[in-house]
Amino acid sequence: MEEEILYNQSFQIRGRDFVNGGSVSVQIKRILKELGVKPEVVYKVSICCYEAEMNVIMYADLGTLDFTITFDDVIITLEDEGPGIENIELAMQEGYSTATPEIREMGFGAGLGLPNILKNSDDFKINSEVSKGTKLFFKIHLN
Repeated sequence: MEEEILYNQSFQIRGRDFVNGGSVSVQIKRILKELGVKPEVVYKVSICCYEAEMNVIMYADLGTLDFTITFDDVIITLEDEGPGIENIELAMQEGYSTATPEIREMGFGAGLGLPNILKNSDDFKINSEVSKGTKLFFKIHLN
Protein backbone atom coordinates (compact mmCIF):
# COMPACT_ATOMS: atom_id res chain seq x y z
CA MET A 1 0.00 0.00 0.00
CA GLU A 2 1.33 3.42 -0.96
CA GLU A 3 1.57 6.12 1.67
CA GLU A 4 -0.89 8.99 1.44
CA ILE A 5 0.80 12.18 0.29
CA LEU A 6 0.16 15.17 2.55
CA TYR A 7 2.39 17.62 0.71
CA ASN A 8 4.41 17.56 -2.50
CA GLN A 9 6.50 20.16 -4.30
CA SER A 10 9.18 20.09 -6.97
CA PHE A 11 12.12 22.46 -7.19
CA GLN A 12 14.46 23.15 -10.09
CA ILE A 13 18.16 23.58 -9.28
CA ARG A 14 20.53 25.11 -11.82
CA GLY A 15 24.12 24.00 -12.03
CA ARG A 16 26.74 26.58 -11.04
CA ASP A 17 24.07 28.84 -9.49
CA PHE A 18 26.10 29.47 -6.33
CA VAL A 19 24.24 32.74 -5.67
CA ASN A 20 21.05 30.78 -4.94
CA GLY A 21 22.80 27.80 -3.39
CA GLY A 22 20.88 26.60 -0.36
CA SER A 23 17.64 28.38 -1.23
CA VAL A 24 15.74 25.14 -1.91
CA SER A 25 16.79 23.62 1.42
CA VAL A 26 15.80 26.86 3.20
CA GLN A 27 12.33 26.72 1.60
CA ILE A 28 11.92 23.08 2.63
CA LYS A 29 13.03 23.89 6.18
CA ARG A 30 10.44 26.69 6.37
CA ILE A 31 7.67 24.41 5.12
CA LEU A 32 8.55 21.71 7.65
CA LYS A 33 8.61 24.24 10.50
CA GLU A 34 5.25 25.69 9.43
CA LEU A 35 3.79 22.17 9.48
CA GLY A 36 5.06 21.65 13.02
CA VAL A 37 7.57 18.91 12.20
CA LYS A 38 9.89 18.03 15.11
CA PRO A 39 13.11 20.10 15.17
CA GLU A 40 15.37 17.04 14.99
CA VAL A 41 13.60 15.90 11.81
CA VAL A 42 13.80 19.42 10.33
CA TYR A 43 17.53 19.40 11.10
CA LYS A 44 18.15 16.06 9.35
CA VAL A 45 16.06 16.98 6.30
CA SER A 46 17.79 20.36 6.04
CA ILE A 47 21.26 18.81 6.06
CA CYS A 48 20.33 16.19 3.47
CA CYS A 49 18.59 18.67 1.17
CA TYR A 50 21.41 21.20 1.39
CA GLU A 51 24.06 18.61 0.56
CA ALA A 52 22.03 17.24 -2.36
CA GLU A 53 21.25 20.72 -3.67
CA MET A 54 24.88 21.82 -3.52
CA ASN A 55 26.01 18.66 -5.32
CA VAL A 56 23.76 19.63 -8.23
CA ILE A 57 25.09 23.20 -8.20
CA MET A 58 28.72 22.04 -8.10
CA TYR A 59 28.61 19.17 -10.57
CA ALA A 60 25.47 19.03 -12.73
CA ASP A 61 23.80 21.24 -15.32
CA LEU A 62 20.28 20.94 -13.92
CA GLY A 63 18.46 19.03 -11.23
CA THR A 64 14.92 18.46 -10.01
CA LEU A 65 14.28 17.89 -6.33
CA ASP A 66 10.93 16.36 -5.44
CA PHE A 67 9.91 16.95 -1.82
CA THR A 68 7.10 14.81 -0.40
CA ILE A 69 5.61 14.53 3.06
CA THR A 70 3.47 11.55 4.09
CA PHE A 71 2.03 10.70 7.51
CA ASP A 72 5.23 8.82 8.33
CA ASP A 73 8.09 10.27 6.29
CA VAL A 74 9.75 13.08 4.43
CA ILE A 75 10.80 11.70 1.05
CA ILE A 76 13.25 13.41 -1.27
CA THR A 77 14.06 12.33 -4.80
CA LEU A 78 16.63 14.32 -6.71
CA GLU A 79 17.48 13.67 -10.32
CA ASP A 80 20.17 15.60 -12.14
CA GLU A 81 21.55 15.99 -15.63
CA GLY A 82 25.27 15.91 -15.16
CA PRO A 83 28.46 13.91 -15.53
CA GLY A 84 27.31 11.13 -13.24
CA ILE A 85 29.47 9.44 -10.63
CA GLU A 86 32.12 7.04 -11.92
CA ASN A 87 32.66 5.22 -8.62
CA ILE A 88 29.78 5.45 -6.14
CA GLU A 89 31.59 3.41 -3.49
CA LEU A 90 34.48 5.86 -3.57
CA ALA A 91 32.15 8.89 -3.63
CA MET A 92 30.47 7.62 -0.45
CA GLN A 93 33.75 7.82 1.48
CA GLU A 94 34.18 10.87 3.70
CA GLY A 95 36.74 13.25 2.23
CA TYR A 96 36.61 11.94 -1.34
CA SER A 97 35.87 14.76 -3.77
CA THR A 98 36.12 15.52 -7.46
CA ALA A 99 35.60 19.26 -6.88
CA THR A 100 37.58 21.65 -9.01
CA PRO A 101 40.08 24.05 -7.40
CA GLU A 102 37.60 26.90 -8.04
CA ILE A 103 34.84 25.11 -6.11
CA ARG A 104 37.25 24.38 -3.26
CA GLU A 105 38.30 28.05 -3.16
CA MET A 106 34.64 28.93 -2.55
CA GLY A 107 34.64 26.62 0.47
CA PHE A 108 32.83 23.67 -1.08
CA GLY A 109 33.89 20.21 -2.22
CA ALA A 110 35.15 18.75 1.06
CA GLY A 111 33.79 15.32 0.17
CA LEU A 112 31.17 15.21 2.92
CA GLY A 113 27.95 15.66 0.91
CA LEU A 114 26.91 12.08 0.16
CA PRO A 115 28.23 10.70 3.49
CA ASN A 116 26.22 13.39 5.35
CA ILE A 117 23.06 12.45 3.45
CA LEU A 118 23.60 8.78 4.27
CA LYS A 119 24.30 9.56 7.93
CA ASN A 120 21.17 11.71 8.38
CA SER A 121 18.62 9.66 6.41
CA ASP A 122 16.68 6.56 7.39
CA ASP A 123 16.66 5.17 3.86
CA PHE A 124 19.13 6.10 1.12
CA LYS A 125 19.58 5.00 -2.48
CA ILE A 126 21.80 6.35 -5.21
CA ASN A 127 22.02 5.47 -8.89
CA SER A 128 24.30 7.14 -11.36
CA GLU A 129 25.17 6.74 -14.99
CA VAL A 130 28.31 8.36 -16.35
CA SER A 131 27.54 11.13 -18.89
CA LYS A 132 23.81 11.01 -18.00
CA GLY A 133 23.35 11.99 -14.37
CA THR A 134 22.59 10.88 -10.86
CA LYS A 135 19.41 9.99 -9.01
CA LEU A 136 19.22 10.19 -5.23
CA PHE A 137 16.43 8.95 -3.01
CA PHE A 138 16.33 9.45 0.72
CA LYS A 139 13.68 9.19 3.38
CA ILE A 140 13.57 10.54 6.91
CA HIS A 141 10.98 9.23 9.37
CA LEU A 142 8.79 11.82 11.05
CA ASN A 143 8.64 9.84 14.30
